[in-house]
Amino acid sequence: MERRNYLGIHLNTGNASVVCLGIRGRERELLGCFSVVLEDQEQQNPQTLASLIAQGCAERNLRFSEVAVALDCSLFMHHSVHSEFNDPQKIAATVRFDTEEALTTDVSDDALAFLITSSDQDGSKLTVFTAQRKTLSDILVSLQGNGMDPMTMEPDVHCLARFVSHNVSLVESAQDGAFLAIFSSDRGYFVVSSRSQKAPMLRTFLVGPKQDRAELLSREVLTTMALAAPGEQVGRVFVFESAGSTDYHKLEEKLGVKTEVIGLTESAGVETETLSDCVDPVDFAIAYGAALAHSEKSRSINFRNDFMPFQGKKLRLQRILKFVSISVTVLLIVVGLYFQTQLLKMNKIRSRLRSQLSRDYSTVMLNQKLPDRVSAVGKLGNELRRVRDVKSGLISSIGEKSISSKLTLVLEAFNKCAAQTGLNIDSITITAKTISIDGDTSSRQSTLRLFEAMKGQFNILPRHLESKGGRDSFSIALELQ
Repeated sequence: MERRNYLGIHLNTGNASVVCLGIRGRERELLGCFSVVLEDQEQQNPQTLASLIAQGCAERNLRFSEVAVALDCSLFMHHSVHSEFNDPQKIAATVRFDTEEALTTDVSDDALAFLITSSDQDGSKLTVFTAQRKTLSDILVSLQGNGMDPMTMEPDVHCLARFVSHNVSLVESAQDGAFLAIFSSDRGYFVVSSRSQKAPMLRTFLVGPKQDRAELLSREVLTTMALAAPGEQVGRVFVFESAGSTDYHKLEEKLGVKTEVIGLTESAGVETETLSDCVDPVDFAIAYGAALAHSEKSRSINFRNDFMPFQGKKLRLQRILKFVSISVTVLLIVVGLYFQTQLLKMNKIRSRLRSQLSRDYSTVMLNQKLPDRVSAVGKLGNELRRVRDVKSGLISSIGEKSISSKLTLVLEAFNKCAAQTGLNIDSITITAKTISIDGDTSSRQSTLRLFEAMKGQFNILPRHLESKGGRDSFSIALELQ
């Protein structure tokens, strides 16, 4: 199986983290990672950031076939929305109307992506993410202008949840769910899974630099779990903080729930030295999860499905192949029609020539019907050679003397005894093998004398001898010896 390289980008307004993965089946290899930061507020725009990302990839010689983007939580909003349907296609067709009804506001300028968290007989519970179309358009145009056309644009918390599901082993209790809390330098992410939900509940929010994260977590855990699945208890809380400054023993006492610290990047087999060019391990994990988007296309929460659908090189290649296929088909039809026309024309000429040949053959071959084309040509060739031999007086190919030679012998026999026998010839009929003669002499003795003159050259086959009116008439056939 061929290895393919995927580029994952966690994109914020002023910074970005980039991860390049080489993937072959289930095997994954980290090819490189780095972060870019725009310190100047005036330069914080998607175009400048995209240029720095492209420059960083070129400097590290990172080559990739597909790009995926994780949007920072500051670039989108998420909402809880109820749908009356359970079928994903029907939900996708009506989610915009349900979102407008839930928010009581117009979302025509927003791109939507949704996740079905649970379904029952009353419908489905959705987590809907909304992002401004203009913001997405600016990001897409900037990336495409630098040779990167992302196949997906997803919320960062969803990419983080994907990274965790692929790399972090969470030990949950048999009956209860798990609460995953991850804090970067300025953002917090909750990923809540429970037995009654199809997909985890996702929450993301900004965190102030001076805010007590242990207190924040203790306050939000029970509230978030109640919103996700009322009546269910939290089995275990898993926490990761990039700064590592929170006292989790006090947190466990406040919650009354077992709290466990997880190693976010270590679980993926990433060494600390590898992250030297990344500003935050959480941003690295989000970019890593974005690069894994190809593995969950059926479950991706992709803004591009609603706004500027992905038109990457695969789809462009498919359209080119479709156009080429149609062009080749039309060309083949045109060529086929041309040759069919030429074939019909040749068949018409052939039919006309055969009709003419049939008439000529019948004339030449004494009213014989035209046989198949090969034997007809052969017979006409044989007849032509025979006629030429007859005209030239040469011996034929089968060893027979020419007709003129036969006539010469007959006339010589006539001259020897014509005066003595009173010979009178009525008719001479010549064929390829015989000469038939009808005539009379002065007597039967004269007739026999005539026969005697021709015996040396011919076999004489008498057909008729009769004496009448003082003359002896005869009819004979001569065969060449």
